[in-house]
Amino acid sequence: MYGRNRIEGIKLTKIKIMTDSSVQLTPEEIDRYQITIVPLTISIDGKTYIDGEDISRSDFVKKMKESVELPKTSQPSIGRFVDVIKNLTADGSKVIGIFLAKSLSGTIDAARQAVEIAGVGDQVTLIDSELTDRAEGLQVLAAAKDAQAGKTVEEIIAHVEQLKKGQELRMMVVDLKNLIKGGRLGALTGKVATLLNIRVELHMPDGQLGVFKKGRGKKFSKAFDEQVLKEIEEKKDRITDVGISYVDTPEEMELLADRIHEINPSINVLVRQTSPIVATHAGTGAYAILYIVK
Repeated sequence: MYGRNRIEGIKLTKIKIMTDSSVQLTPEEIDRYQITIVPLTISIDGKTYIDGEDISRSDFVKKMKESVELPKTSQPSIGRFVDVIKNLTADGSKVIGIFLAKSLSGTIDAARQAVEIAGVGDQVTLIDSELTDRAEGLQVLAAAKDAQAGKTVEEIIAHVEQLKKGQELRMMVVDLKNLIKGGRLGALTGKVATLLNIRVELHMPDGQLGVFKKGRGKKFSKAFDEQVLKEIEEKKDRITDVGISYVDTPEEMELLADRIHEINPSINVLVRQTSPIVATHAGTGAYAILYIVK
């Protein structure tokens, strides 16, 4: 889990990068940049799983669709965080932890408590990504690349904070049942929205998730796609990476990725299934487009 101390051809660094399992990274990225993932826990119909260890993202979505109650996600235990942090700092290394938005989870607060318990506050820096998924992942990747390039903790923090200013998250929620069950929408508003086939577009400015627009049916989703593609077109020379994350619509998302490549073939588009914490609240059919404007 913690990775090797050296990868052939890559400089050994004394700054290590830690994040949580809501992040969107490929196995190759995690291995190449020696990123430590601390998993969240998931409870479905009374059974608890460790995210990414004894349940995959695809298996989670299947179980979510079959579950009687809305699944529950929890931040990593403080004890697990303590163990990970002690392991990473044991050789004197410094650690930078980048976690999903505090407004979505208590993960970063659990990490802070663990740092205090481990007594390594001078070695560990924690950052609220103010987002999640691939947006969080791009911050983590930037930090890991900087660390391997020999940059200081201060330089890495400054780089991440700069990236945060240019990040965009656009999410389409097509089935509001999970948002309603999770208390993200008022009961009355939720019932009316369901009856009218309402879909919602969510944004996350300054780390706060909120409804940006509401509309009906597939036409609303199509208009959403066209608007996001227009935004990418306008900023295509300043965007290097786009993440498209989905709950259960891989074919449609690949088509969306093709359209982004038509706009600018040099943009790296990562299409992957989202994490349980996002899927739980967003529900079936939901998807998000995430990118950084430099």
